[in-house]
Amino acid sequence: MIVLGIDPGSRRCGYGVIARRSSGLVVLASGVLAPGDVPMAERLAFIQDGLAEVIRRAAPAEVSIEQVFAGVSARSALVLGHARGVALAAAARAGLEVFEYAPAQVKLAFTGSGRASKEQMLRTARMLLGADTRRADEADALAIAVCHLARRAAREATPARRGAGGRAPVVPLRPGARAAAALARLRPARRDHRGIA
Repeated sequence: MIVLGIDPGSRRCGYGVIARRSSGLVVLASGVLAPGDVPMAERLAFIQDGLAEVIRRAAPAEVSIEQVFAGVSARSALVLGHARGVALAAAARAGLEVFEYAPAQVKLAFTGSGRASKEQMLRTARMLLGADTRRADEADALAIAVCHLARRAAREATPARRGAGGRAPVVPLRPGARAAAALARLRPARRDHRGIA
């Protein structure tokens, strides 16, 4: 399973492509699309073209994207909405399903804390994934992909009850031993480095 995570922004749009394999999570590609100081329309076109190229090269099965944070100003939310729009359009043009996650959900799945700082996100990207990440936008995009894989693994671990016609109905995820184990496999392990010389 290959997932593209997108941290949308009109000046810096982070992306991270992660594959879930039997050996664990593997970063296939990550970076930041930075169009520079050009008019908004040109920035959006640059981001859409860049994401289309990432999708073409990485061939993800699904796309995950961060929702707009409610605490930003109306003007910032509008600009962010433009960037999210081109990211959604790039995914739709490629025929990919998109999943959206709130920033706190992403931070919780990635670091174990829904209030993780940018520094924590960068550290976790380096420790959990071995990524040479220097920008918060890139770390956030990787975290969004990991969040989606964790949610997906939890859903897969939850046994579905069969409904009428033999179809499995959509049921809300209830915390259970199998779901918790699936999430634990994708969350970063807590390591104690104090005894290492």
